[in-house]
Parts: sequence; structure tokens; C-alpha cells
Amino acid sequence: MAFAQVTKPVSIVDVSPRDGLQNEKTPVSTEDKVRLIEELIRMGAQRIEAVSFVNPKAVPQMADADAVMAAVPRTDAVSYIGLVLNTRGALRAVDAGVDEMNYVLPVTDAFAAANQNTTVAAALTALEEVSDIAASASIPLSVTAAVAFGCPYQGDVPIEQTLEVVRSAMGRADLAEVALADTIGCAVPWQVGEAFARLREETGLQLRAHLHETRHTALANTYAAMASGVDVFDSSVGGLGGCPFAPGAAGNISTEDLAWMLGRAGFHTGIDVQKATELGRWICGLVGTKPRSGLAGAGVFPAAA
Repeated sequence: MAFAQVTKPVSIVDVSPRDGLQNEKTPVSTEDKVRLIEELIRMGAQRIEAVSFVNPKAVPQMADADAVMAAVPRTDAVSYIGLVLNTRGALRAVDAGVDEMNYVLPVTDAFAAANQNTTVAAALTALEEVSDIAASASIPLSVTAAVAFGCPYQGDVPIEQTLEVVRSAMGRADLAEVALADTIGCAVPWQVGEAFARLREETGLQLRAHLHETRHTALANTYAAMASGVDVFDSSVGGLGGCPFAPGAAGNISTEDLAWMLGRAGFHTGIDVQKATELGRWICGLVGTKPRSGLAGAGVFPAAA
């Protein structure tokens, strides 16, 4: 399989401040979260999932979302994304001044109950209200289909089940983007390729992949997604990440590994992989864990002169 336009840009959405930190037990101060975001911008990130507007009792690391958004540098070159699970979160996101809103839509009732205390049907109904809130504020809305390839409670998730939920979402809401999330890192390239290829046949919306590295398939899954027309990917520096409601889920694909692989193939991401690697080491040290990226261990190749 070869890519005809190997120099085309690929967009990386850095989710370090949100997905990267939400599952870490060591608290990170508001000031350090803002510093992380500032360094992500210096690294070259243009879309950053900065916060989530969720119940602070359920996800304590995100309790200061409003304060973080009030302190981040504002520039036309960077778009800040706020993750929401319901209408209350959407209203908070509008008040906080996010540039984009990302709504999490579980594709199984079991995960919906654990993650959002709801059902898939109720989450779809809430999406309509969230869509109205986002549209009224002129904020682009994305939907991320959680556990799109496998659920820690249901087990395997058939592609048709995921597509059925996504179809319903596209029919109910004014969306700018749809993401499929390998929330627990169980997907394999053939599965990812088929899911995105079928989705691409049904919509012209921008597609995004959210891939976790639990079973070390994220880079291969990136390749499969790209072959099916996806050119937007989530990642976090140092490979941090995980979901409090997805037992065993490891971190996201690391920004540095993703940008390095794409850069070696000739794709432009705008990410400085050396800075990303150093930033991953810093934030991982702050929460008391080792960086999970290959570049953190092996270094950038070829090495800088």
C-alpha cells in the first residue's frame, strides 16, 4: 500500500492536558497545566484538547477546567477544545470560551452507564441539545464515538453497531467532525481500516482517529486509518492517558512517536518531535511516571547534528 501524495499535511490534536492527565493520581496544578499548554503551542500544536467539563467528583484532575481556560494564551493560531458529556458541560464550555466542543458518545450501553451514567439512546438525545448549545454560540461540534472497536464491559463491538450509533449522531446534530475512539486499545489495523472506510463512504465530514497504545497497535492503526482517508489524529506527549472508566486502558499514542513516524514518511504535522519528546519527559516526571513513547527511550533518528 502506497500513498500518492506523501507531502500532504496531517493534523495532530494534542490531548495531553485532558486525556493525558485525567487518569493520573498525582494532581497537577492549574499553573502547570497552563505551562503544559504553552509548551504544546511552542512544540507546534495547533489544536489542543485543553480541558473537560465533567463532574469533578468523578474526574478530580479536571476540576479546574474553568480556571485553566481563563489562563491559557489566546491566539488565532491555536484552537482549544473542551470535552463535554452533557448539556451542563456544554454550557460551561461556552462560558469558558472554548473554540471547539467535543461530545463523547458511547456506542455501548454498558460503557454509557459506567462513563456517563446514561444509555446510548439518552446520550443521543442529549447530543441534540448539546448541538443546539454549540450552534447558538457558533462553536464547532465534534463527536467522538467511544469504545468504537471494543468495550471493557460488552467485549467486542461489531463495526455495524458503531456505525449505527454514528449514523444516528450525524442525523441528529450539526457536526464538524466525527472521531472513532479505540478507548481501550484493542483494535487492529484491518478493523480500523474497514470501519473508517465504511464511514468515509457515508459522509463527507472530517474524520479523526483517537487511538490508544494499550496493546501496541496504535501506530499500525494510524497507517490503516490514513489508508482509509483519515488525516486527523489525537495523541498526547509522553504517551500519557487513560480512562477512569475503562479498566486496563493504557495511554494514548504519543505525540512524538506519531509525529516522528509521519515526518519520516514525508507527511507534514508542524510538530517539533524533539520538543515533544522533552515535554513528554517533563509532564511524565510531574505525575511520577515514565514516558511511554519509543522516542523517549531510543531518541530521535536521525539525531540532530
